[in-house]
Amino acid sequence: MHDIKAIRENPALYVQGWRSRGREDAQALVDQLLTLDRDLRAAQTAVQAAQSRRNEASKQIGAAKAQKDEAKAAALMAEVEALKGEMAAQAEAEAKAGGELRGLLEALPNIPDPIVPAGADEHGNVETGRQGDPRRMNNARDHVDLGAALGGMDFEAAAKMSGSRFVVLKKGVARLERALGQFMLDLQTGKNGYTEVSPPVLVKSEALYGTGQLPKFEEDLFRTTYDHYLIPTAEVSLTNLVREAITSEEDLPLRLTALTHCFRSEAGSAGRDTRGMIRQHQFQKVELVSIATPEQSAAEHDHMVASAQMVLEKLGLSYRTMLLCTGDMGFSAKKTFDLEVWLPSQNTFREISSISNCGDFQARRMDARCQKKGEKGTRFMHTLNGSGLAVGRTLVAVLENYQDEGGRIAIPDVLVPYMGGVTHLEPVA
Repeated sequence: MHDIKAIRENPALYVQGWRSRGREDAQALVDQLLTLDRDLRAAQTAVQAAQSRRNEASKQIGAAKAQKDEAKAAALMAEVEALKGEMAAQAEAEAKAGGELRGLLEALPNIPDPIVPAGADEHGNVETGRQGDPRRMNNARDHVDLGAALGGMDFEAAAKMSGSRFVVLKKGVARLERALGQFMLDLQTGKNGYTEVSPPVLVKSEALYGTGQLPKFEEDLFRTTYDHYLIPTAEVSLTNLVREAITSEEDLPLRLTALTHCFRSEAGSAGRDTRGMIRQHQFQKVELVSIATPEQSAAEHDHMVASAQMVLEKLGLSYRTMLLCTGDMGFSAKKTFDLEVWLPSQNTFREISSISNCGDFQARRMDARCQKKGEKGTRFMHTLNGSGLAVGRTLVAVLENYQDEGGRIAIPDVLVPYMGGVTHLEPVA
């Protein structure tokens, strides 16, 4: 959500920001916002003026009657009645302009940070770093073939019970997925200062509105018959812990992490990544969320990126870091880094984590504020979120990067304790 006062004071910034995100009508949008803002304030002023005059006239009625001036009292009563009609009309105009203004503001994306490169889509993203040597293999098998050979990945059984974009994991592959999630949680809580949370995966619409998934992206969500939604990411649950609350600045930054199932309809991905576990309706993810003051925000973003990178480095997986361009960022983000892991079967890097600084965009939607001890004033906090990491995609990367020519999978050293000492997954005979 945007502050209309800020748009009023610097409209050119918003024209430029929305235009950089692909809105060619940015100037017309700002003009419309400012017109609705003027209409709203004019109606509010008119309501206040009519209310003040009605109160004054009501007092004068009593005085006129006390002086037995019935003609004046009657005129004043007629004026009060007319003012009621005027107030009702102006209140209706206020509600109309306010509703239209809010509806337009809540549908517009965040303004990019000045450092974000301009670009229309992923081709405008900028690589900022690379770690490890990509493993290049002749005839590398993909995770689907590897998982089937291990007897641990069954897409057909999942399709029978749930449809496409689901999988049943079994045996050592299921344990490896569990090991990855637990390893990530232990790393983020033990090394990087995050507090583990076990949040609901069913939330009300207000929670999704607060983080920006609603109303614009409802088609990407699964909605229940009881008017709850399944979370697309634990960002929703974790960030909403500070919704409609005032947090002491001395308690910030607040770093939270959770391992949850996530659910996405993938409405806009028809025909993309239909094979395997890259893009599923249900998956596990370790989410990182930070709630910070505006002054802490940039440093927290760097910390969050490093926290996600640490997982890949300890697993010995090659990756690159990408600064997303204006046209490829998410709705709520003002600056985003993607981590992309190397997949030998595709001979390319694929996204495994997206880490965003949302500034005060989500906090305004949630009315999440912070306050210094001893001071009366409050201000909106900054919220940040990212994957640390997507467990399913990490499983894919481990299977593919640790395979040998016979389909045997070596377990990364850091995962062996989580695997009960198992060092390899063997193909079934």
